[in-house]
Amino acid sequence: MATGVVPVRSGHGPGGSWEFALAPPHPRLRPGVMSYRGVRLAMDRPRRRLETPIGAATLLLGFDQPVRISRAGRPTATLVSVYCGPTTTPAVGEHAGRLSGIEVLLTPWAAFTLFGTPQCELADRAVDPDDLPHALDRRVGELSAALAVLPTWEDRFGLLDDVFARWWAAGTPCSARVVRAWSELVRTGGSMPVRRLAEEVGWSVRHLENRFREQIGLGPKAAARVLRLQRARRLLAAGRGQAETAAVCGFYDQAHLSGEFKAMTGCTPREFTAARQVPVQVPAASGAPAIDRMPGEATSLVLASGRDADFSKTVGPR
Repeated sequence: MATGVVPVRSGHGPGGSWEFALAPPHPRLRPGVMSYRGVRLAMDRPRRRLETPIGAATLLLGFDQPVRISRAGRPTATLVSVYCGPTTTPAVGEHAGRLSGIEVLLTPWAAFTLFGTPQCELADRAVDPDDLPHALDRRVGELSAALAVLPTWEDRFGLLDDVFARWWAAGTPCSARVVRAWSELVRTGGSMPVRRLAEEVGWSVRHLENRFREQIGLGPKAAARVLRLQRARRLLAAGRGQAETAAVCGFYDQAHLSGEFKAMTGCTPREFTAARQVPVQVPAASGAPAIDRMPGEATSLVLASGRDADFSKTVGPR
């Protein structure tokens, strides 16, 4: 499969150099495989980034340098390639300044198809994808090594298209009703009641909850919380007020929005919005843009040294 010409953004500053390449997967793989993002960072100091929950699973195919991932209530993981299923809590990722690889965003049900592992076993965890009990035709580490030696991002994304197509054909089929229920939750920004969702797909509430945990990783109520938060972050980043955002997204009131935001991101809506607006929030990157995990979404904060301690209390190991 051919991906076509891939736009690449790159730059160089006093603190180092950076390069990002973003491309959609082949249409045959969508909507399950959502996006490819290639990254190369060569900075003069470590970099820390707060990652908030999103309605997607993440597969990082690292080329050589490890990432250290901290999340409250979980052991700290240091991995070169990382699989992270759906989450309801924030995490901090840190690298030594050099990082290269490809981040693949997957719908949770597509991750179930590709890896065949009950997603409830992986919620709020970061694991080595080769530790998963999958039956793929090659190890993920081998795929990462093959990607690393290719000369262009177009070549790398084309290889991913081919490999994912094979894995998809040999994978564990996901329930069409789960896909439909997930799509309805995404479409409504997490506002559809679970009982109505079950009626839409012709299942009991209990059966929907069981299948959701297996193939999405979260129950439908927890998944709806994440999607409501995602919509709220999007509106706040666009300049909407907290009271209006709370009403539009289905929160009881502004206090409910603030509480959910704090629980799932480690900071209040005001803190998150203010941090995103700070002109120099990437001192360690010296001009490298703070690229969010999902295009057009407010998902991440690059942590400056003055904020590290505050966020570490919330998302660090306990």
